[in-house]
Amino acid sequence: MEGFPSPKHLLLLLFTAALLLVSLSLRSFPTIRSLSSHRLSLRGGSTGIDGAGETMHVHKNPYNPLDPLTYNEIKAIRSILASHPDFASPNTFPSIHSLSLLEPEKAVVLAWRPGDTLPPRRALVVACSANHTHVLPVDIASRSVLRHVVRVRPAGYPSLTPEDMERATKAAAAHPDVINAVLYRGLNPSSGVVCGPLASGWYGPEEENRRVIKVQCYAKSPNFYMSPVEGLTVTVDVDTGGVICVSDQGLGIPVPRNRDTDYRYESQRRMPTTEAVAVNPMSMEQAGRPSMRVGAGGHAVRWAGWEVHIRPDARAGMVMSRARFRDPEDGGAWRDVMYKGMVSELFVPYMDPGEGWYFKTYMDAGEYGMGTNAFPLLRLNDCPRNAIYMDAVFATADGNPFVRPDVVCVFERYEGDVAWRHTENPMSGYDIREARPKVTLVARMVASVGNYDYTVDWEFQMDGLIRVKVSLSGMLMVKATPYGNLSQVPEGEDLYGTLVADNIVGVVHDHFVTFYLDMDVDGPSNSFVKVHMETQETAPGESPRKSYMKVVREVARTEEEAKVKLKLYDPSEFHVVNPSRLSKLGNPSGYKLVPGATAASLLDLDDSPQKRAAFTNNQIWVTPYNRSEEWAGGLLAYQSHGDDNLAVWSQRDRKIENEDIVLWYTMGFHHVPCQEDYPIMPTVFSTFDLKPVNFFRINPIIRAAPYTEEDLPVCSGVDATL
Repeated sequence: MEGFPSPKHLLLLLFTAALLLVSLSLRSFPTIRSLSSHRLSLRGGSTGIDGAGETMHVHKNPYNPLDPLTYNEIKAIRSILASHPDFASPNTFPSIHSLSLLEPEKAVVLAWRPGDTLPPRRALVVACSANHTHVLPVDIASRSVLRHVVRVRPAGYPSLTPEDMERATKAAAAHPDVINAVLYRGLNPSSGVVCGPLASGWYGPEEENRRVIKVQCYAKSPNFYMSPVEGLTVTVDVDTGGVICVSDQGLGIPVPRNRDTDYRYESQRRMPTTEAVAVNPMSMEQAGRPSMRVGAGGHAVRWAGWEVHIRPDARAGMVMSRARFRDPEDGGAWRDVMYKGMVSELFVPYMDPGEGWYFKTYMDAGEYGMGTNAFPLLRLNDCPRNAIYMDAVFATADGNPFVRPDVVCVFERYEGDVAWRHTENPMSGYDIREARPKVTLVARMVASVGNYDYTVDWEFQMDGLIRVKVSLSGMLMVKATPYGNLSQVPEGEDLYGTLVADNIVGVVHDHFVTFYLDMDVDGPSNSFVKVHMETQETAPGESPRKSYMKVVREVARTEEEAKVKLKLYDPSEFHVVNPSRLSKLGNPSGYKLVPGATAASLLDLDDSPQKRAAFTNNQIWVTPYNRSEEWAGGLLAYQSHGDDNLAVWSQRDRKIENEDIVLWYTMGFHHVPCQEDYPIMPTVFSTFDLKPVNFFRINPIIRAAPYTEEDLPVCSGVDATL
């Protein structure tokens, strides 16, 4: 979760675009279980029951082996589970925490061609009941549970359900110590407070053998994140609903009630407009029809030589599969680039060791779900007018399907950038001026995980490059303070952040986004090569130069040799190559990982949060392909101990040379808040590239045509003079 775990959960409780505001009066409100019988759906950004959006999905069938589970498939899986002996009446039906596509074996997918019979459609179900975690692969056609693994008191649990969060929040709200704490601060328990559940992390044996959650509260307002009831933390047993303890260390700290926190346009439009925001609406228009084509199943997209399969996913948010490129120099043959790419985990530790903050070390994908927190995109603002949209079909905690529309958008983008260019100096005798516009294809999803919004873009370029971009916006997670000016802070006192407004500290924190990249460059058998750059001194009398940069290539033979901590003054390139596919010049076909701006964790390696998130100990890992190793924080991330994650798997130091390998890359952000982040943050971002290296014979877009005025739509002229 990002800065605010509580809202994350509140969002889930409604499965709508509005937060569930749980008041301390315990007034009743509908649960997901009751709504699911009405087939809850979101259409066009509205909230409520929408049969029209669902009807379209009821009749939809899978076309590709990697297509997400359909509405009817999820219904069938629910029926199969209900008849399973361990869950059938009179036994209790478990709470469904995850229900997702169980992909066919990789070799089966690679052998499949459009028109072939689909391989068996299967699902992986993770469920909970009575402190037991159930992992069940289900075959839909045979209506059978293929295997039933029961984990009793496991070292980790699946993500919380809305019912879990509702139960915990109600229990906290009903506790007399909480009500008294709210009254003491001058707030109305029945109408003036909202509370939300927060993932608790794991900090020792006292938290063993039960699911624990923290609950904190805020003064009710449109931007309640800016009005925390500081110091009040309730620890709840998720399964029993019992309050374990109430801690209130915030007596004497006022609840911030600043008037300038409402970021909604209906509020801001009444304020004076500055020239900085007085920009006329703008949209890029495309001549003719869109260049991209969407396949029969609605998930395979072709564009400018690329083909990629895109599907929403409850945990990862969006999964990119079977990315391949049609080589113009190889008779138009399709060449594999990446079998699968996705966000594997998102680690967000806050840097305040105090009682109400130490546990805020969230794993947004494994504890909350990036897709579960992806809501309908705002047309024209999240995505341009030329975008197409994909809906998601997910399962509620009782196993029933629901439709969430417009979770993914795909669009062509032109930002005025240049794909390649050169102007020749007239002194050469040649009058040459050549430039080509850069147009790209973008697949986007946005996860609103509580207070933070993460925009994830997969951008495919005409020259074969893939750029992955993660953008952050939303609200800071703040703590209340008695101070309104730094001059009031006693010498030596650590605020653990920045005073960003009266009585509000934006707490320092990190974001680490770990990507799973199953690279299949010209096939599954690949190697990882460090192209190390080092200083080489010249021999005496060899050259006027004393030194130059020398390149040394090192093929990693095992996992240990492939671990990378990025160093500015010890640089390398990082290539994934196919040693069996050589160019006519003898160079192996490859792609290289090009990191952008990033950061590394500064936590102690023995600190509990860092143990759980040990996948951030390196920026790059390489492992042999294993279907069971996809989630960097482990399959069961909630309250995990750190004994089933990427760092643990990699300790086996397996062979990776000329094997089917997976590349893992962690993008990092250090966030020291500032006043400009208040009350809502301008977007910041970072990227990394997957760039072809000796993959093509020459520049693959050398034959791209330049634009002329006749190519473009005719728009009315504008006088831009001052």
